[in-house]
Amino acid sequence: MRGTTTTRRRWGALALAAGVLAALLPFTAATAANTVTVYYQPPAAWGASVNIHYGVDGQAWTPVPGVPMDTACAGWRRRTVDLGAATGLQVVFTNGSGVWDNNNGANYRLAAGTVTVAAGRIGAGDPCATPPPTPTPTPTGSTGGGNTAEVWYHLTPRGWSTANLHYRPTGGTWTTAPGVAMETRCAGWARRIVDLGAATGLTAAFNNNAGTWDSNGGADYTLGVGRSVVDNGRVTAGAADPCAPVVPDTGPPSTPGGLTAVADGLAVTLSWTAATDDRAVTGYELTRTGGAGTVTVTSTTTRYVAYDLRPATTYTWTVRALDAAGNRSAASAPASATTGNPPAGGAPLGGDPREDSIYFVMTARFADGDPTNNRGGSQHVASGNAANDDPMFRGDFKGLVDKLDYVKALGFSAIWITPVVLNRSDYDYHGYHGWDFYRVDPRLESAGASYQDLINAAHAKGIKIFQDVVYNHSSRWGAKGLFTPTVYGTRDDQWKWYYDQPQAGRAYDPMVEATGTDPALTPAQNAKAKGRPYNGDVWSSAAPAGNQCLNWGTPTGGRSAEGYTLYQCQWPTPTSRLFPADKYHQCWIGNWEGEDARSCWLHEDLADFNTENAQVQRYLIDAYNRFIDMGVDGFRIDTAVHIPRVTWNRRFLPAIQQHAVSRFGEKGRDFYVFGEVAAFVNDKWNRGSVNHSAQFFTWSERREYSPDDVRAAIEQYDYEQLLGPSGQPTTDNAFLRGNAYHAPDHSKFSGMNVIDMRMHMNFSDAGNAFGNGKDSDDSYNDATYNVVYVDSHDYGPNKSSTRYAGGTDAWAENMSLMWTFRGIPTLYYGSEIEFRKGARIDCGPSCPLDTTGRAYYGDHLAGSVTAADFGVIGSASGAVATTLSQPLVKHVQRLNLIRRAVPALQKGQYSTEGVSGAMAYKRRFTQGAVDSFALVTVSGGATFSGVPNGRYTDAVTGDVRTVTNGTLTASVSGRGNLRVYVLDLPGNPAPGKVGGDGPYLR
Repeated sequence: MRGTTTTRRRWGALALAAGVLAALLPFTAATAANTVTVYYQPPAAWGASVNIHYGVDGQAWTPVPGVPMDTACAGWRRRTVDLGAATGLQVVFTNGSGVWDNNNGANYRLAAGTVTVAAGRIGAGDPCATPPPTPTPTPTGSTGGGNTAEVWYHLTPRGWSTANLHYRPTGGTWTTAPGVAMETRCAGWARRIVDLGAATGLTAAFNNNAGTWDSNGGADYTLGVGRSVVDNGRVTAGAADPCAPVVPDTGPPSTPGGLTAVADGLAVTLSWTAATDDRAVTGYELTRTGGAGTVTVTSTTTRYVAYDLRPATTYTWTVRALDAAGNRSAASAPASATTGNPPAGGAPLGGDPREDSIYFVMTARFADGDPTNNRGGSQHVASGNAANDDPMFRGDFKGLVDKLDYVKALGFSAIWITPVVLNRSDYDYHGYHGWDFYRVDPRLESAGASYQDLINAAHAKGIKIFQDVVYNHSSRWGAKGLFTPTVYGTRDDQWKWYYDQPQAGRAYDPMVEATGTDPALTPAQNAKAKGRPYNGDVWSSAAPAGNQCLNWGTPTGGRSAEGYTLYQCQWPTPTSRLFPADKYHQCWIGNWEGEDARSCWLHEDLADFNTENAQVQRYLIDAYNRFIDMGVDGFRIDTAVHIPRVTWNRRFLPAIQQHAVSRFGEKGRDFYVFGEVAAFVNDKWNRGSVNHSAQFFTWSERREYSPDDVRAAIEQYDYEQLLGPSGQPTTDNAFLRGNAYHAPDHSKFSGMNVIDMRMHMNFSDAGNAFGNGKDSDDSYNDATYNVVYVDSHDYGPNKSSTRYAGGTDAWAENMSLMWTFRGIPTLYYGSEIEFRKGARIDCGPSCPLDTTGRAYYGDHLAGSVTAADFGVIGSASGAVATTLSQPLVKHVQRLNLIRRAVPALQKGQYSTEGVSGAMAYKRRFTQGAVDSFALVTVSGGATFSGVPNGRYTDAVTGDVRTVTNGTLTASVSGRGNLRVYVLDLPGNPAPGKVGGDGPYLR
């Protein structure tokens, strides 16, 4: 428990709890009657100030932060406490500046005598005694003979020159901290032989005799008899002598067995049994024949999924094992599979989303594959789009299917597309005015290019589809199948151009627009009516049954822009009572950081769902389950901050996960959800309102609220607001511990990841984005899953209303940071050529789309392109070839190649400990057979201290460095340039130079 001058009442509660704990916690063996001398070994980072805060049994605690401890000897502090008639006390320690050691919240329970506290363990004796204690005591439980343990410890990853072994034989007691000295046997390695007596193992921790410990993340190491090697957090029993002479590796691995090939539509999953080697198997080489010829790929695991296969085609594979010396096994027995046809439904690709980079497109503005589904809408002329022959709905799924190879040639393996549900608005090409949530907007589909066809085509190329979804609101015309309001209308001489004559059985269809040739209308009225879809289903001159709108049809006294009479109840608004309160909220947002921001309308075109209503929840859950069934790979959630977290955590997020898993099993578990929690401030927490901060939404609830969702939302808001930022959970899931990767704890994860709004807001300068990102990362459940972008269809950095115009060099630097720092890099369409830089992002129908950041991109994609692989162009001609030759395109291609080759850059935790340089960090990812460690610096040089010794290869230049003293200095110049030094590890060789030199990476 942390202590400050403002938390004395909490310490009083702690002291009360101590009485309960006293009966539960054992005393340290006492060697004196009425005093205790406490020796404490503080963490090295604490510095000179160390206090002991204690409460003698039956007495009050010392005032926070306790009393100073005296220096005893190197690395140790001491304080003697008079116990009086008591037999023990509880203690905690602090550096006096807010950092505490409180035994993980349990306090340390000590008794009289001389005791030590080091690295969370209680011992006995004076660690500063002269002469020092015998270095090899026989702990309790040892008989002085029998079993022995030969313990080896790798010093290099920790940057230590010496090590102590602090241990306890099974069933025995611990050595006196800091343990016994280990003998240096060869460069970077220390050894100690331990007499276990009759014990069959030991529990151990290590330290450098200067206050720094390696206790396996607090779990200690468990070792057995015989030789055990502890190397950077991994224990290998029965290992070879680390200091034995190295014998050249000339023997190949064994031949992999059990190769199987299972077709699933246009993909084939290959699996085989692991090969063995006298050193280590580093990977596998798969050779495919059939279809378009012979193809060879590599895999680091015993599973590989082959994509880009032709339908109804037989393919055959063999597999060989590889080792670090370049030896190859014989080829396995072949396995064959015949692909099927594209499925009528679909299935997600699965896999860790952090392995992807994301290309974000506004489908209606990206590429026009079928001009017959283009629609300009009622604002086509008024907006100026007609003058440019640029209908708002211009791009479509066919265009996106046709240009999937462009996306793949850039190196992206996922596409985020704007919402696909049927919209209903005067200007709804963006997709955020949903009306029929159970139907795909026909202005995006065409023959042979349905939404399902797009999903299937993308998956066939190994590209995921992340679908933008909206749970917060519908269009102003409600949601078909849930509630559609009826407004007042009259077909008088002023308004008959606007209101269609109702026709029985006819419904809204945006594909059928008024032609402007109605003989019942004047030429001026026809001009206004042109482009409008049928609306005879939403108006009535007579008030509908159950009408709650006041003064139905009476003039308001106001006039429209055309000078026409306006009437009460003519337009849907939250306060007109045209919507029922059980299904829609009925207020405008007043405080954007207040509770009403989650229960009121954002805009007149965005009718706010009452998401705490069970019928609304079912409507949305069932609607989006249909898209999960189609095989989409994840959801980007629009306006997530405008729904209470308790509603997400109770209703929507479990529904997504449960349906995806029930439908697709393990692949469903990889369904990726990332929310837009818009916070347009540069603070860690949004103006102090945790309820409106991105990190908040990544956590599960920590208490129960009312079973009524409306009341629960208010209770949650009040509870969390009272706790404030300092009361929110923290984690080190994104951070390395020293140089070691640790398994992240996702037990309190909500199910929603988020867009990194703070980095986005600060990307006017990459250094600011980097610093602000680091500052927030302890408050996300796991920041390595954040989506990171510079600008989007809404805003540029610092809430700019224009597309990013910082310059090509700045773009290159931003990309280099995004592709190597934690999180999933995301690029808004066209940014690879600085498309529409400086243009206002959006101005609605008040200006032509061609003048905005949402301009049509397809002209830059004209011609043909094929991708040989991710980030690799097979062929290109026409305008798209020119596009693909641009400097930022070359830059992002190579960044994608490098990121795909280095798992640490995709999924690794990071640290800046021991790292100099403005934008520099070390990253590591360790899981199963994969262990990837990389040192990264962006735009400028850096020095990395305390890193593992070994051979490092820069993925940018191919430069090789052999580190022997734990220090590597990387030299790099040029804005956007980069160095990625990857450590060669057993079974995980560095990839070497990845790709060719480009305009920035060289």
